[in-house]
Amino acid sequence: MSKIWVYAEVHEGKLDPAALELLTKARDLGDTEAVVLGAGAKEAATTLGEYGASVVHASEDTTYDDYIAQPHAHALNELISQHSPDLILFPNTYDARDIAGRLSAKTGSTLMGNATDVLSVDKAQTAIFGGTQLVDVDLEGSPKLVLVRPKSFEPSASGGSATVQDVTVDLPEDVKKAKRVERHEEQSSGPKLDAAAVVVSGGRGLQEPDNFKLLDELASLLGGAVGATRAVVDAGWVPYAMQIGQTGITVKPGVYIAVGISGATQHMVGMKGAKKIIAINKDEEAPIFSIADIGVVGDALKIVPQLIEEVKNRKG
Repeated sequence: MSKIWVYAEVHEGKLDPAALELLTKARDLGDTEAVVLGAGAKEAATTLGEYGASVVHASEDTTYDDYIAQPHAHALNELISQHSPDLILFPNTYDARDIAGRLSAKTGSTLMGNATDVLSVDKAQTAIFGGTQLVDVDLEGSPKLVLVRPKSFEPSASGGSATVQDVTVDLPEDVKKAKRVERHEEQSSGPKLDAAAVVVSGGRGLQEPDNFKLLDELASLLGGAVGATRAVVDAGWVPYAMQIGQTGITVKPGVYIAVGISGATQHMVGMKGAKKIIAINKDEEAPIFSIADIGVVGDALKIVPQLIEEVKNRKG
């Protein structure tokens, strides 16, 4: 049976939940193991086992926290030579992309990025042409390396447990070059964008940056988070952390409210998995209406204040 590895990230001692999505898929493809490097690795092993990892290769060495990518790629390359996995799945995060790229150079394996599904050990799927078409991609090399888009799989615990194996790879000085000297986490209130049950997102139809205050108020009333299109991020209206789409965050909330968003395919790739989509746009021909469950044709700057008042009255 094929051996599938999932690379699991820990940040500030906490497990990145993307690993649980990948494990849920991986256990349908073969014998599943996980690799986790850095402070909090052994604590994370319990959760990784619950989601399908039979073995967790773990190291608490803080070198993995202090230095960027190089130690991780070196350790993974050594582990590959010892255990010969057939396929390694990575989350599509900044750090994992760096690590996977370096590992590809070391192993000579082709690295596939931006996968939306993994069909087998030898085949994955991705979206092209702004998400309008899906293509199957044959995977080559040993091991096969795949970066998977977030929210591609719904995490589901299997109730198992994992055997923890210590990673004892020596880390030479030449892999300790790019050091992380500072961490900055943007302060925010309310739920995280990619975990929110309700997302209120704005586009150019809001006309100016100050009008995002309307979305902030509506999202706060609904217990949700605020997102944006690439156009308004590029214009400097809101920070990149709010961007939803092919080159931003992927969200799958219970309700997605698109305000003044025309519906470019690059944006819809990142939000079309929402259970309910409500679109507000004055252009009745806007592409966003093609995937909306409820469409409201009109001026967003008039409709959203009315919606806010209605929500306040009902919460009353």
